[in-house]
Amino acid sequence: MNKFRFLAVFAIVFAFAITFLAIRYSTTDASPIQESVEVSAAVKDPVVSRSVRLCGTDDNAERIANAERDFVARRSQMAKNGEVVSNVTGGTINVYYHVVNKGAGIANGDVPLSQINAQISVLNAAFGGSFGWSFTLAGVTRTTNSRWYSLRRGSKNEKDMKNALRQGTADDLNIYSADLQGGLLGWATFPSSYTGNPKMDGVVILYSSVPGGSAVPYNEGDTATHEIGHWMGLYHTFQGGCTGSGDFVTDTPAEASPAYGCPNGRDTCSGGGVDPIENFMDYSDDFCMFQFTSGQDARMDSQFTTYRYNK
Repeated sequence: MNKFRFLAVFAIVFAFAITFLAIRYSTTDASPIQESVEVSAAVKDPVVSRSVRLCGTDDNAERIANAERDFVARRSQMAKNGEVVSNVTGGTINVYYHVVNKGAGIANGDVPLSQINAQISVLNAAFGGSFGWSFTLAGVTRTTNSRWYSLRRGSKNEKDMKNALRQGTADDLNIYSADLQGGLLGWATFPSSYTGNPKMDGVVILYSSVPGGSAVPYNEGDTATHEIGHWMGLYHTFQGGCTGSGDFVTDTPAEASPAYGCPNGRDTCSGGGVDPIENFMDYSDDFCMFQFTSGQDARMDSQFTTYRYNK
């Protein structure tokens, strides 16, 4: 009798222990499974863990098509008037650099002259040589204005800032550095828009994108190079994707979408060659960008001649 009682008690205790252990381990396993899902979701997309180049320059397809029609019409009319003998193929561009800050010190956007000079050197390396363009620092302004400093593209603050600070004529470059909002590194106006709104003409860049700035990996000065490419008349290399006229330059292979980082061998459009990730008009990291093409040079020359030269 005692033996059977012992076995019954043992069976009850054993069953209770099994139930306890099952409940305990099923509860504690839930957290690691959920954590692994969250971690894998975070590492699937590299954009989650790092910033990417974003340019606010207008790339609306309809407006670009209209601008190209205007360009062709203007070239035709200039030729009839005897104004176009040949395109300018280089020259010196005066740069007025406007430092907009919220107080003293680089952390407040007060970019020092040493970094401004380094930025000019980057531009001369990119646009110089056989392309023939050089940039010279004609002046620096410093403005402490918290509203202009936290700048949004197309805002009243941008209009007020440019109306107050812009200097020179159509062939003078105005660069504004500030703390750009909306994740943008910069934006620019195209040559074709100068006549209609000359005060808005110029290039806007994130203050920390200049050489030695804190906007890693966009802190070698090529945000300004990219935006000045627009100011000189170039579109993104991925403009229009794989079809149509693209960027209106024949020696830049089409690409379906922007390149981020430095994806060597990337090829998103069949038949035209690998994507031009090294081109200044893509979205690659600064260290990956190092060239314009001869076709882009020719376009810059013709755009500058048509809209900026002696205007």
